[in-house]
Amino acid sequence: MTVAAEHGGSSRPPAGGEASPEKLLVPVLSAFWDQPESWTLETYRRHEGYEGLRKALAMSPDDVIAYVKDSGLRGRGGAGFPTGMKWQFIPQGDGKPHYLVVNADESEPGTCKDIPLLFANPHALIEGIVIACHAIRAHHAFIYLRGEVVPVLRRLHEAVREAYAAGFLGKNILGSGLDLDVIVHAGAGAYICGEETALLDSLEGRRGQPRLRPPFPAVAGLYACPTVVNNVESIASVPAILTRGKDWFRSMGSEKSPGFTLYSLSGHVANPGQYEAPLGITLRQLLDMSGGMRRGHRLKFWTPGGSSTPMFTDEHLDVPLDYEGVGAAGSMLGTKALQCFDETTCVVRAVTRWTEFYAHESCGKCTPCREGTYWLVQLLRDIEAGRARIADLDKIADIADNINGKSFCALGDGAASPIFSSLQYFREEYEQHITGKGCPFDPAKSTLWADNDAHLGVNA
Repeated sequence: MTVAAEHGGSSRPPAGGEASPEKLLVPVLSAFWDQPESWTLETYRRHEGYEGLRKALAMSPDDVIAYVKDSGLRGRGGAGFPTGMKWQFIPQGDGKPHYLVVNADESEPGTCKDIPLLFANPHALIEGIVIACHAIRAHHAFIYLRGEVVPVLRRLHEAVREAYAAGFLGKNILGSGLDLDVIVHAGAGAYICGEETALLDSLEGRRGQPRLRPPFPAVAGLYACPTVVNNVESIASVPAILTRGKDWFRSMGSEKSPGFTLYSLSGHVANPGQYEAPLGITLRQLLDMSGGMRRGHRLKFWTPGGSSTPMFTDEHLDVPLDYEGVGAAGSMLGTKALQCFDETTCVVRAVTRWTEFYAHESCGKCTPCREGTYWLVQLLRDIEAGRARIADLDKIADIADNINGKSFCALGDGAASPIFSSLQYFREEYEQHITGKGCPFDPAKSTLWADNDAHLGVNA
């Protein structure tokens, strides 16, 4: 489900939420997702498509980098690193080919923004790729997509074909002298390949495992050449910045986290979907415009950036959803995957399922993650089943501490985050499982959409 406002323009979330919640939405990437054949070149060109590219090609590569840097665009893949600065790291005059790699291996539990974007508006990404390649002086770009999403893969291939036929890809693009080839690569569905260096190894035909850094991809990335790895949403946001201006982009969001972004709202909410709004909006405002939690229930806990970020509770409803605001509150904005769970959900069960995912997806390269996630799963299963002891709560915290910051990549940190935060906010619930010899929650009521069909109008 996609939700987009009827109007354009820019806005900052007002203090105290005085404006109606819907007016906080800023449809840019999602502006015409609901139109017939929104994915075609014809539809895209009716909405200022490839106008940003024309402006970029009239500028020098260094000026394009400076422009994107001045706009304040930050990476939308989770870390929030400034996009223009990342492009600036590419060495010039080194005599090596430069590459752009787009990370479309969206796999963080709860995250669903890049795949809908590619399905509904793939040309925004392609235009952004051409602009970025002009800026970093690259002649080859790769889109690394999850292989399971075959309909998106087909649609992306067709969009690339359209772009070649229209002269937006290939030789001498729009008479600028820029030659660019784009290759769409389907991955095999490994969560670890969302880590940029593991993605590069997979793209080269090797087993997807993180690389030791330094050297960083900007110096020795794909095929040991300077490489920029960017998220889909990061690159797709660039054309609008060139078309409408950096000041327009900075008029939204906060000073250090400017612009618009896609929030993935899911879980026990009345209307889950994609909500495109300025950075800094709050979950309370998003829930107001999405119809709130499912009827008769209240928010218990939620994640601001997917399961790998420390969870929040209903006490954090008014935390600004930008990088600084979420960080100051003790979590990370990440991919802006807002998973909302009501009071019927067992925290221990949720954390156990997340940890099982990380244990399964661990590449096994480093000991803390490979062994630590395995033992976390064993202990959490014992706790959930009522077979554990109170001392095991300190044991899982100790194991998580031995993983956090000590694994080869951020997968280990992601596995530890829900452990720490759930123990911080819901330790009593863990203790209830142990003293009560089992889970106190009714599994039927804890099912995500159980007894929720009636008010959603879903046929049983």
